[in-house]
Amino acid sequence: MSMAYEEYMKQMVQPMRQELVNAGFNELLTADEVEEFMEKAEGTTLVVVNSVCGCAAGLARPAATQAVLRTEKKPDHLVTVFAGQDKEATAKMREYFVGYEPSSPSMALLKGKEVVHFIHRHDIEDHPMEAIMENLLAAFEAHNE
Repeated sequence: MSMAYEEYMKQMVQPMRQELVNAGFNELLTADEVEEFMEKAEGTTLVVVNSVCGCAAGLARPAATQAVLRTEKKPDHLVTVFAGQDKEATAKMREYFVGYEPSSPSMALLKGKEVVHFIHRHDIEDHPMEAIMENLLAAFEAHNE
């Protein structure tokens, strides 16, 4: 791949990354960062598998950020990996999603290292943002003591 292409893609996805970072999500950019985070994972973690697609831009990211802002039962940790951009980090995170097919965008609520709630792309695409947000809020309520 050419350096010009790589630089173009970095610039193009930066606002897509920043939307989640601005809402308090920590980007995990490498497989090592994912592994290091997961080794210490305690409490609840919302993982957003980010993507460049329209359903990530118009539905997944806004639903995740609004759900986090509107709840008193916010997960202990907010992290994100970017499918198609940070491939090794995304692949490593998906190893923890035992029993769930790869999907991007997607969201997983973890308790420790265990997935307790998963939202696939098919639960995002063609659904109203408010319904996705309510799905997340219900999961936060159910899994945050």
